[in-house]
Amino acid sequence: MPIIQSPYKAARWLRNPHLQTVLASRVFTPDVVDTDCERIELPDGDFVDINLSKRPVGDVVAIFHGLAGCMQSSYIRGAFQTLEQAGHRPVLMHWRGCSGEPNRLARSYHSGASDDIRWFINYLVTRFQGTPLLALGYSLGANALLKYLGEEGDQSPLSGALAVSPPLVLQEGANRLNQGLARIYQRHLLTLMRRQHEQKRLRHPSLNLRAATPDLDSFWKFDDAITAPLHGYAGVDDYYHRCSARQYLPDIRVPVHILCARDDPFFTPDILPHASELSRQTTLELTPNGGHVGFLQGRERWLDKRVAEVLSGLRVSPGRSPTPGCR
Repeated sequence: MPIIQSPYKAARWLRNPHLQTVLASRVFTPDVVDTDCERIELPDGDFVDINLSKRPVGDVVAIFHGLAGCMQSSYIRGAFQTLEQAGHRPVLMHWRGCSGEPNRLARSYHSGASDDIRWFINYLVTRFQGTPLLALGYSLGANALLKYLGEEGDQSPLSGALAVSPPLVLQEGANRLNQGLARIYQRHLLTLMRRQHEQKRLRHPSLNLRAATPDLDSFWKFDDAITAPLHGYAGVDDYYHRCSARQYLPDIRVPVHILCARDDPFFTPDILPHASELSRQTTLELTPNGGHVGFLQGRERWLDKRVAEVLSGLRVSPGRSPTPGCR
């Protein structure tokens, strides 16, 4: 499938990527969404909390949020609203420890946690038998979703998926966030990550986990000292290499739509794949502006509408069963 230029056009005063990123997350936010909350026990003894749409019917859309996201994130609330209006049943899986209550195990979540995505997708297949299943990922969640899809190939039970602002090459993303104004995002996110890790360290004193000290002031340093060893990687290079989704794109075998802004402050355009790297089932939609999970049009949230449009178009692809067997 092609690389397409998006119909999205930012208002003249919204062509700054930082303005897009900040306003979309902090100012032009959708109303709170009423959902059903459930706790799902995982096979390893941990749990994830999920939020389900109250709609009784409709295709199911599994949603995976970004770093430090949750049900109250503006892009999640916006997606729930537009997807419900389009006749879907969205369901958000909070990554481990992201629902407001610490998870039980020492492990957390990370950019390559496709194992949790795989388990959750299979759980939904069993729970909603016979219902078409779609997936939507944002940022970190988009990278992990694409990794899962490449690993599964034609064995994935999904009818289609949308990935918004995925950092397809983690090393380049870490480099970009350690430069210029992007350091503001890095500082904010690392503060949240250090706080969460310190809480985890206090709950698991016998594990002698590395302290999240202030000198871990970049994603490179934090991921090398904490994220990588905590999740079984040899170091930051091993983690970034094995978990970057770009290398998995050629193996995707279900219809996938990727949406990226060329001015995304979380990475450079160098991470964007060439057409030859995309499988026939993949479309890459590029916009000149939009920031990171921004895509505002004036005061309107264009992204939320686009999410519903794309996923409605992917409901059931020709010649593909909506719920094949899963492994």
